Amino acid sequence: MRNDAQAGTSLTSVMWALLRHELLLAFRNRQSFLNPLIFFVIVTVLFPLGVSPDPDFLREAAPGVVWVAALLAMMLSLDRLFQSDYEDGTLEQIVRCAQPLYLLVLVKTVVHWMLSGLPLILLSPFIATMMNLAPEFIPVLVLSLLLGTPVISLIGGIGAALTVSLRSAGVLVSLLVLPLTIPILIFGTGTIQAGIDGLPVSGYLAIMGGMLALAVTLSPFATAAAIRLGVSN
Repeated sequence: MRNDAQAGTSLTSVMWALLRHELLLAFRNRQSFLNPLIFFVIVTVLFPLGVSPDPDFLREAAPGVVWVAALLAMMLSLDRLFQSDYEDGTLEQIVRCAQPLYLLVLVKTVVHWMLSGLPLILLSPFIATMMNLAPEFIPVLVLSLLLGTPVISLIGGIGAALTVSLRSAGVLVSLLVLPLTIPILIFGTGTIQAGIDGLPVSGYLAIMGGMLALAVTLSPFATAAAIRLGVSN
C-alpha cells in the first residue's frame, strides 16, 4: 500500500513539475504562442475586407471562418510541441523516465491547448460579434470550440511526434494532421449552423464530446509510441 501511494505521489509530482516547466518555457518564448493568436485575428479581420462586408453574408460565413481560422492558427505551433525537447535532449530523458510516457505526453498536449486553443476560445466571441453573428449563437460557438480545439491538439500531438526527428517539419505536420481534423471541423461548423437554422444542437455536441473522449483515450498512447520511435532513431 505504501509503495502504491509513493508511486502515485511521485507520478503526480512529476506531472506537476512538467506542467510548470512547460508553462515557464512558454512564458520565456511567448512569441511562438502569440503568433497563432495574431494569425487568428488577422485572418478573421481580413476576411470581410477581401470577400464581402455584407452583414448577411458575414453572418452565414462566420461559423466556417472562425473554425477554419482557429484550426490553421493551432497548426502554427504544433511543429514545436516536441521539437525543442528533442533538440536539447529533454525528450529522451522524458522517455527514460519511470513514469508512464503517455501521461507525460498528455500533460504537454494540455499545455499546448492552454496556450494556443484557449486564447482563441476566449477571443472568439469578439470575432463572432465583429462578423455579425447573432449574440444568442455565440455560446454555441464557444462550446463547440471548447470541445473541438482539444481534439486538434491531441491529434496534432501525434503528427508532431511522428516528425520530431525531422528539421523544418511544419508543413509535413500540417499535411499529416489536417485530414484527421476534418470531422471535427465539419461538426464544429455544423453545430453553429444547426443553431442558426433553429435545429437542436445537442446531437452535434454529443458527437463532438465523443470525439474528444476518444482522442483523450487513444491519442496519448499513439503519441507516446511515435515519440519512442523518433527518439530511438
